[in-house]
Amino acid sequence: MAGRNGRTVRDLRRANRTAVLQRLYFDGPLSRFELGPATGLSSGSVSNVVADLVADGLVEEAGSVDSDGGRPRTLLRVVPGSGHMIGVDVGETRVRVELFDLTLTELARAERPLAQQRYDVEVIVGHIRDGVTEVLASAGLAPERLLGAGIGVPGIVEHTPDRGAVVHGQTIGWDAVPLESLLRAGSPLPESVPYLIDNGAKTLGQAEMWFGAGRGARNAVVVLFGSGVGASLVTPDAEHGRAVEWGHLTVRVRGRRCRCGALGCLEAYAGAESLLARWREEGGRVPEGTDEETALTTMLAAAYPAGTEAADPVALAVLEETAEYLGAGLSDLINLFQPERILIGGWAGLQLGTRFLPAVRRHAVSYALRHPAGKVTVDLGRLGPDAVTVGAAILPLADFFAGGGRRPEPAPDPVPAWRTALEERAPY
Repeated sequence: MAGRNGRTVRDLRRANRTAVLQRLYFDGPLSRFELGPATGLSSGSVSNVVADLVADGLVEEAGSVDSDGGRPRTLLRVVPGSGHMIGVDVGETRVRVELFDLTLTELARAERPLAQQRYDVEVIVGHIRDGVTEVLASAGLAPERLLGAGIGVPGIVEHTPDRGAVVHGQTIGWDAVPLESLLRAGSPLPESVPYLIDNGAKTLGQAEMWFGAGRGARNAVVVLFGSGVGASLVTPDAEHGRAVEWGHLTVRVRGRRCRCGALGCLEAYAGAESLLARWREEGGRVPEGTDEETALTTMLAAAYPAGTEAADPVALAVLEETAEYLGAGLSDLINLFQPERILIGGWAGLQLGTRFLPAVRRHAVSYALRHPAGKVTVDLGRLGPDAVTVGAAILPLADFFAGGGRRPEPAPDPVPAWRTALEERAPY
């Protein structure tokens, strides 16, 4: 039966389960007494929901605390082994696959390097399938026990009713690739276990907002600085964690050609691929066959040598120019969206780290309007190289929360439940 607002009793129960589960997940362990004001539910509703979740094996007792003059209060927490998710990062140098328990503790991982064939679709699909099989076997976990496999990819992800997630990755040569359908064909996962696919910058941003340096902020931009650059935007005026193609903002008319084919994109100046290309053009030497991560390490060692060795002035100049372009690009985000925080992640961002950050901050502030620039902080993300896989694993986790801790039933709606869950509730 539906109420005046159209919600059924089943909807109400699911919402109550979701409220209790999420509060225990992000703020637990908590007592039943604390869950009441934390969720807005009555003590009777809390008791019923907790009993239901305990019976389902999702919540367990976790010790007790003294109360004010009364009996000790039993603490409750989410059971780590009550659910498992896979997170996949289709990155620029490798495909990383990680298996997590419900509390996002890593249980197993597999990595496949990307070389000459880099973004060949069949190669990527094969790496993901093999990685999923490997981590499940390593942990001894049956595939049907998964809540889902989340995948972060470069490019724009479109969710269609007939082909599932379709990836438009112009910079990597993917033109409307039906990745979800390709993965499902010959999948090591049963039909009941979904593949949930989204932009990698967005999954990075979601991870930092839920568990990293963005926690507590409502207005933030999380930047993925790797071979190219991307960003995820979180503001009250936009969807939570919306991916933006920031790397293809034009920063120089008739400038360098970007790998997307256009001229003057930010990515053509601020991405690691262009950074290394400009160093080579100026005489920088990197051994043939060296991957981008190793090449950037070589460049950093040349620009910031240990001991008394002289710095390579060309490497230093290119890095400083890149910091200025990146800072100028951030100033546009500051002016447009006025975020509280800007967080920089991605493998190149992590490598350049604190050496690079002061210059980026300085340029971002100098190019931005004074008022929004005075309110923003620019820092590194906290989750390290696994941030994209953690964020990808959040996709099935959010789906799980949206269903009140029950596996979602297939629905004709092409908009995934995890997308709705991320937009309706995020812990920041």
